[in-house]
Order: sequence, then structure tokens, then C-alpha cells
Amino acid sequence: MRTAYSVETVRAAERELMARLPEGALMQRAAAGLAAACADVLGRVYGTRVVLLVGSGDNGGDALYAGARLARRGAGVRAVLLAPGRAHAGGLAALRRAGGSVVSDAGGAVELVEQADLVVDGIVGIGGKGGLRENAVPLAEAARRGRGVVVAVDLPSGVDADMGEVRGAAVRADVTVTFGAYKPGLLIDPAREYAGVVRFVGIGLETVGVREPEAEALQHADVARLLPVPGAESDKYRRGVVGVAAGSARYPGAAVLAVGGALRGGAGAVRYVGPAGGAVLARYPETLVSERGPARAGRVQAWVVGPGAGDDAATVGEVLAADVPVLIDADGLRLAEVGAVRGRGLRGVPTLMTPHAGEAAALLGVEREEVESGRLAAVRELAARYEAAVLLKGSTTVVAEAGGGGAVRVNPTGTPWLATAGSGDVLSGLGGSLLAAGLSAVDAGSVAAYLHGLAGRFAAEGAPVAAEDVAGRIVEAWRSVVGARG
Repeated sequence: MRTAYSVETVRAAERELMARLPEGALMQRAAAGLAAACADVLGRVYGTRVVLLVGSGDNGGDALYAGARLARRGAGVRAVLLAPGRAHAGGLAALRRAGGSVVSDAGGAVELVEQADLVVDGIVGIGGKGGLRENAVPLAEAARRGRGVVVAVDLPSGVDADMGEVRGAAVRADVTVTFGAYKPGLLIDPAREYAGVVRFVGIGLETVGVREPEAEALQHADVARLLPVPGAESDKYRRGVVGVAAGSARYPGAAVLAVGGALRGGAGAVRYVGPAGGAVLARYPETLVSERGPARAGRVQAWVVGPGAGDDAATVGEVLAADVPVLIDADGLRLAEVGAVRGRGLRGVPTLMTPHAGEAAALLGVEREEVESGRLAAVRELAARYEAAVLLKGSTTVVAEAGGGGAVRVNPTGTPWLATAGSGDVLSGLGGSLLAAGLSAVDAGSVAAYLHGLAGRFAAEGAPVAAEDVAGRIVEAWRSVVGARG
């Protein structure tokens, strides 16, 4: 599990550690790790041109001490001080002793950045809010168009460490070297896009692990432990039966795709209810089709409702009245009454909502751009408002538990090619099947997103895919994860 912690939590852990260490020891650990990462990026340090963008905080100190280490290995290191009177005195002295120099001409600094082999972003630390200040913007732009590799210290300057938001100009890094703990902004878009490849450097912040993380990302081994495995006495009913209430005369394909995802999600059987029974049976003859409505369809351990449902509010209401877990997607999100969903949560009946950014914006009464720029805040707000677990789909898929508390799960798999019609229907069926197999709402959403993302990668391999292609690769994704059980 990759866990990310708030700035306040990281700062508290740093204070505890610094109280037990000699003065300056923690910064030296960070600088050593940063210098090693920079050396790896460069390949050959001797004779290279390195430019440090140095702010007034500890990030600037880390950059200066790391620059000193590179200078001692033969790099030509120049430091651009954005706040000359407040630069870290010890780091500045170390750089000068090692043969590095300071640039005072702002115009010349831009040219140096453009021509550098390596640019180290030490402008703003993890406590920074809002975008870059005006004097730093030309340097960030020069770094982006320059030929050198950009390495950010702890977090790209200008992005929000806690929320993953970018509220103005920011540095776009090729590599981010983060110290002691991951920060949410390194895992969640849009900030994640600015971080590039993230390299973790341990500096001894063991106490951070005893605190509640703000975000967490499952890895192969975590997903493997959550996957349902049938026992010797299992039958299709013990493994779980998932009901799918989806599709309409206008959108029969949504039902077919949702059933396709459900059949590959670990449940023992799939019941389908809706007007697309003929299309479903033609593609998946093993499906149990009913025309009698959700309440009379037969035994299920979980329901999926909404994909392609059109305006069938009665079916959505009937599903929400059931005392089994329910996954609500697509049209179901629009048709589900807030009171009905909240009532399920207050009764302890799990509900998982799976909106994309546009649907989430409609539910929250805000613009889509607000959701996309503040995914963490949006998913927590929805989970609190509906008292339901929420899987917010997008460039970073995030999953919050009912009520919005606890760590938000961040999905690390996927590909932009998954942005294709019907892909979400496959995800819904997969998630519903995992609910029926006994996973909690958060685990079902997280595991479904993980497998769906892997299946998308396997199907795409750099080329466009259709939703049916993704459904067909779920089993392969499942097998690739199972190997992590050891």
C-alpha cells in the first residue's frame, strides 16, 4: 500500500525526528537523497550544467546542499535565488565552498535555465498555497521549454500538496524526489501530472506511519489479498449473485457491457433485469434473465443499477429499496433520490456511487471544471452528502468511504484510452460483482478500478480500444494480480 499524508502530519513527524537528531541532520539526509537522484538522472555528473531554482524555505536549502554535492563531483552549478535575503545561509555557504556560484541577473537566469542539463526546482515547499509568484513564472516556463531534465524537490512548486490542486502557474517536473512520506498531490490529478516520475527517499520519518493517511493507493499485493477466491464447498450462490438492472430500448448495449463486466468479477452468477434481455442472452447465454422487475427477479447479494437506464426511475427506486449492497451508475445517479441513498447508509446497507466528473458536478451543483480541479474535495463532499461510498472516475479515479472520512483510495492503474463509450458500464458490472462476492463498498470500488485500469492497459497497448475489448481482458488482469499473493 502506498500511503500519502497531509502537510500537517508530515511536519509533525519531522519535528519529532529533528528533536532526536543533531541540528541540520534531517536536511542533510534529504539533500543526499536528492543529489543521488539527480546524479542518476544525469548519468554522468562531471562537466554537466546544473541550475538550482532556490526559494526561501527548506526546499531551497535542500537544493543548495544537493547542488554542493554535485559541484564536488565536477558539475557546474549555478543557483538562482528568488529571495536573496532569505536564502538558506548554510546551504548557500556549502554551495560556494564546493565551487558553485549565484546568479543575480534575472534575464540571464532564464537563459541559463533553458541551456541547463538539469534544473532543480527548490522554489516552494509542501506548505505552499496557490500558484507560483510572479517572479518565478518566467523561470518555470524556461525550465519547461529548455532541454534539461527538471527535478522537483519534494513537490513541484505551485501545486497543492494536500489536495492535488493547481491554482495557477506551476513547475512541470520530469522527476519529483519526495522525502519521508508521499503527499496526496503526488497521487491525484491535476497535480500528479506535474510531478512526473516520483522517486521516494526515506529520511527516517517512522512516526508518520502511526497517523491516519489522507490518501492511499493499492498495489498488486493489496489487490491480490482482496480478490474473492472460491472454496471447496462453494457453489454459484455461495460465491454471490449480482443483479444488473440496466439498459433500455435506446441503450441495450449498456446492459450487455455491464453484464460482461459482472461475469468477470468473481460472483457466481449474474441476474439481468430490463428490456435488453435478448441482447444480453445473445452475447452471454449464461446470464439469468428475468422480466419481473428487481423485487421479483430472485436471490441476489448485490445490485448494479443505472447504466443506460434512461428515465426508468421506478426500477432505480425498487433497487434502492433492497437490503443488499447497490452500485449506482450513469442514469441511476440522476434518478436516485438523495434521501433514499442516505437512508440506506444510515441503515448500514452499503451503497457505491460511480460518477464521472460531469455527473459529480451535476450532483453537487457546481461546474465540471471545479470537480476536475479538486477531485479530493469533490469525492469527499459527495460521500458525505449521500452517506455512500463514492468512486469518482477520471484521469485519477478516487474512492471515498461513506461519510467522506478516512483515507481516500487513489487508483494507480489505467490509460487515457479508457475514455471510451461503454467503459464505465464494464466497470460498474465488475464492481457490482465484487460487492456480491462480499467485498466492502470501498474495497469493491478500489479493486474494480484497479483491475479495470490494468485491463485497459492490456487491451490498448498504445492503440484505441472499445469497451468490449476491456471487458475481455479483465481475466488477464486478474491473473496478473494473483501472482502477487506469493
